[in-house]
Amino acid sequence: MRLPSFRIIALSALVAGAAIAAPAYAKNPTVGGAPMYATKNIVENAVNSKDHTTLVAAVKAAGLVETLQGAGPFTVFAPTNEAFAALPAGTVETLLKPESKDQLTKVLTAHVVAGKISGKDMMAKAKAMGGKYEMKTVSGDTLTAEVRKGKLYIIDESGGEAKVTIADVNQSNGVIDVVNKVLLPK
Repeated sequence: MRLPSFRIIALSALVAGAAIAAPAYAKNPTVGGAPMYATKNIVENAVNSKDHTTLVAAVKAAGLVETLQGAGPFTVFAPTNEAFAALPAGTVETLLKPESKDQLTKVLTAHVVAGKISGKDMMAKAKAMGGKYEMKTVSGDTLTAEVRKGKLYIIDESGGEAKVTIADVNQSNGVIDVVNKVLLPK
């Protein structure tokens, strides 16, 4: 049986429309074994990542939960538990003490840039600016995005560098880029 041409056109349009709409239903990215939902804020998602329990504890100890649940938008470079574990022995424990709150806040806000900047945008800006793109953090420090062999690295003012291992995890109030090192303020 042969379909009339108008039905073939209508069926083709339906299939094409479904193909165009498909990205809207793309699976949420997974970080630390948990899906990250673009409809949730940075804190709501981070608390579910088993790879970011140290970061979440630090955000709570610094009193930054309310800020990172705010409207933003923020770009957060989120170190993993392994990144915190690589710091000198006793560093994390010392930073989590109440008397170290100011220092902890400085370290954490050195991982946050005001505005939503995707990894793709950072890479494009770095390429356009001779290989490096500088960003001011909420703490007032400067981070530099650099592209090497197609991979994005974030460099702090002391020359420490972190590789972006998962980019562009969109949140309702910004974006998270997972990094493999803790960035330190100068």
